[in-house]
Amino acid sequence: MIPKQRILDVPVYQPGKPIEEVKRELGLTEVIKLASNENPFGCSPKVKEALAAHLDTLAIYPDGGSMQLRWELAQFLQVEPNQLIFGNGSDEIVQMIARTFLSEGTNTVMATPTFPQYRSNAIIEGAELIEVPLKEGVHDLDAMAQAINEKTRVVWVCNPNNPSGTIVTESQLLSFLEKVPRDVLVVMDEAYYEYVVAEDYPQTIPLLAKYPNLIVLRTFSKIYGLAALRIGYGIARPEVIEHLNHVREPFNTSTLAQAAARAALADQEFVAGCREQNRTNMKLLTDRFDELGLTYFPSQANFVLVDIRQDSNVVFGKLLEKGLIVRSGAALGFPGYQRITVGTAEQNNKLLAALEAVVLEALKQ
Repeated sequence: MIPKQRILDVPVYQPGKPIEEVKRELGLTEVIKLASNENPFGCSPKVKEALAAHLDTLAIYPDGGSMQLRWELAQFLQVEPNQLIFGNGSDEIVQMIARTFLSEGTNTVMATPTFPQYRSNAIIEGAELIEVPLKEGVHDLDAMAQAINEKTRVVWVCNPNNPSGTIVTESQLLSFLEKVPRDVLVVMDEAYYEYVVAEDYPQTIPLLAKYPNLIVLRTFSKIYGLAALRIGYGIARPEVIEHLNHVREPFNTSTLAQAAARAALADQEFVAGCREQNRTNMKLLTDRFDELGLTYFPSQANFVLVDIRQDSNVVFGKLLEKGLIVRSGAALGFPGYQRITVGTAEQNNKLLAALEAVVLEALKQ
């Protein structure tokens, strides 16, 4: 078997360690996972009711156009139904964008470090990568604009950025969009949109009226708590959506995922509560980081990237032995750091106790 040679350069995505695997390997009865930026409060109770109502239709193909979800989400976002596309998670829409617009002889501009699927999909399509380092953990939009040339087809902006949790502001984004040629697609990946509380965070959907080369990606995996069901969406001008539909797989979102997304969308009280608890519980973490003298990036997401000033993989291993799964910064382009999902207050306190022991142990050496 002879695969495409360029795919061999694409790193295989390494998800966070599963809880049951850690329990089995280490003989632990309790393991807390704070590695994959999942919602520790789960999903709306309305979702479970919606799923139960569809258990007798599993033999039937899903609605390929996600029409009921499309109408309800369009009304919620105040856009037209033909401005939406749905994916098996928003990362499938990343794949659609790369497949539609990138090829050999083109290039794509992105920050580094950022969400790795932009890079992986560009390599698969044979496009050249132009990676612009973050500036103090934030997208350097001026440098990214300067990097665009006649072969550029797509620019990726992860906002809030994963793994740093930082944002570009409305004024920074507007200045950037004015510099980007109208034939270059700007992808605003807003997977953590619902967690943001910063007043200067850009509201991008109204910008679609002025910028035909803009697409906004969001997901039901994060604050809505539907990560297991894999459903995300993109919002853009109808002509952009039509291009993407040419490469979208049929029936790419399941009946259960569509039903769950509709129920989750209808419970904005649950979303607001999760956002409020996330900010409270993040402060619990960052206050203790301050006391321990640890630096971290200001996050508007549901995770925080903190500098432990020790080998990332060693610290990851020590926390794992204590039944705590976090994300080593070594795998994210931030050696010395750990990316920690904000958990419940109880989970955070257990994490902080373990982390403090690791930090104090290092100081004694």
